[in-house]
Amino acid sequence: MLQHSHSLACIYIAAWLRSFGIGLLGVVLGIFLYRQGYSSTAIGLVIATGIAGAACGTILTTFLADRLGRRATLFFLAQLTALGAVPLVFHLGLPALMALAFVGMLNGMGTDRSAAYALEQAVIPGLVSTDRRTWGLAWYSLVLDASGALGALAAGWPLMKQRLWGADLAASYRTLFIGYALLNVLSGFLYLLLSPEIEVVPAGAAPVWRITVSARTRSIVAKICALFALDSFGGGFLTDALVSYWFFRRFALNEERLAVLFFAVHVLNAVSHLGAAFLARRIGLVRTMVFTHLPSSLLLMAVPFAPSASWALALFLLRESLVEMDVPTRQSYVAALVAPEERTFASGATNLVRTGAWAAASSLSGVLMNLTFSAPLILGGGLKVIYDVLLYRSFIGLRPPEEQR
Repeated sequence: MLQHSHSLACIYIAAWLRSFGIGLLGVVLGIFLYRQGYSSTAIGLVIATGIAGAACGTILTTFLADRLGRRATLFFLAQLTALGAVPLVFHLGLPALMALAFVGMLNGMGTDRSAAYALEQAVIPGLVSTDRRTWGLAWYSLVLDASGALGALAAGWPLMKQRLWGADLAASYRTLFIGYALLNVLSGFLYLLLSPEIEVVPAGAAPVWRITVSARTRSIVAKICALFALDSFGGGFLTDALVSYWFFRRFALNEERLAVLFFAVHVLNAVSHLGAAFLARRIGLVRTMVFTHLPSSLLLMAVPFAPSASWALALFLLRESLVEMDVPTRQSYVAALVAPEERTFASGATNLVRTGAWAAASSLSGVLMNLTFSAPLILGGGLKVIYDVLLYRSFIGLRPPEEQR
């Protein structure tokens, strides 16, 4: 139990560091690239390329992490992520930017959906009891969003330095991105402190390269993946970098105000995770997922029609107080439906389709903005509404073990 607590602490702290950098990038990446002269289309492509890199990282994690070792895989992923800052620090041009965004899995979503995130979801349920599974994942999600909130707040630092002390804006951004790289390097070393008990293949045992997954698990995961792909395709139009860019262009909100906005967003997301775990105990995981996610999608679709910045911000914040409540419940639901040794596969597969769908939609979002600037918000929200209805119809009758007592 003590080893489990130690490993949980290491995962939470490493996730905190990683998510701080992701929250920061979610606010500044789109605006930074715009200030560097990139078009909406190019910004969308860079964000999509980074998400595509994360998808490839998730593929490798799904099929190799348990065989190569979870600790080693998490360490390696953290070091690769640090590389994503290189083209932002040195302004290497679009080709190099896209290449290193892919290799470094550069995350402009503002929300952690990385390969490391997928693997951590597989590890955490094995470190807590069945009755505490949803709560363990809820606290994990709270850690991610609380750290992301502080990262988003830190995104206003370059502009504040320029206004208060006349600092060079480009140099301040460079310092910010160097800090992002160092956070990921440090998080990697924390993973090396994890207990050997997190591994599926015991130390010293010969690696088994074939993944054995039951027919039942394959069927469940395939159906869930199809639905999650639809949800995430809608979410790909709604990365923090693009939403931040939307508020910047639509209502002329600068980085300082956007930093405060996305700080509030992540705080609301963080608190909502505990509410989700509390609600799931009373109405079940599937109902909690749908009954909170559906109204959040409708609120999002109303944002482009707001008559002023104040109304748009109010609707957006209401949306953010609900939209993340399906995250720990979704993770707990997937983990509950499969055997412990199948969790890396299930988590990897579901996160892979989500990341791939995000990448596909992100690559189109900049083009859609050139046609109708608010199209990503309306289309993204509409796809999420369809997902909620289909999820409820498909899985309301399939309950996890703790809900069958």
